[in-house]
Amino acid sequence: MVPEAAGRLTQGAYPAVGKDVAMGELILLRHAETEWSRDGRHTGRTDLPLTAAGEAAAQALKPALARFRIVAAFTSPLRRAERTAELVGLAAKPDQDLAEWDYGDYEGRTTAEIRGERPGWYLWRDGVLAGETVQHVGERADRALARIRPLLADGDVALVSHGHLLRVLTARWLGLDPADGRLFRLGTGTICTLGTEHDEPVIATWNVPPAG
Repeated sequence: MVPEAAGRLTQGAYPAVGKDVAMGELILLRHAETEWSRDGRHTGRTDLPLTAAGEAAAQALKPALARFRIVAAFTSPLRRAERTAELVGLAAKPDQDLAEWDYGDYEGRTTAEIRGERPGWYLWRDGVLAGETVQHVGERADRALARIRPLLADGDVALVSHGHLLRVLTARWLGLDPADGRLFRLGTGTICTLGTEHDEPVIATWNVPPAG
């Protein structure tokens, strides 16, 4: 991460990834369903379990990982992510930088509820009260990517995390501003892969649900 004078992350901080070196893919798994994700409630640091449907969905993702040569795996320390990692068969190391956006005073609330107080509110533009800025989430994503990139020389790396964090991380992989994570809609219990083409970062697959 290269900060600008105003404290914002520099767009394009990671413009090139491979530079003629064969690399593995970065596999992103969003944790499966919880009660709050099902109900559209912002779930940052509240440590909720998966629902029964979420447990089944996570187990259904396991066959999709068989084609990868995974050399390392990391997870958010929150139990919905750790349980998803366990159910798909990953021995994932907890990484605090993969925790979800801290929504502060908006934790547990729906967008409709927040807009009752702030008409037209949009997370990616307007942010939250008493929580993290999108730039801070971007700094965490950059730290995670800095640790992960060297491992891709040996094979694929899997990350199990949360919707908004993974969207910000994808923007940073592509060299975009953290707020450009708004462009990448991501469902629960899905797999995405990031890679390179002609040494430039790309999205290989996105928002893929379990087969069948």
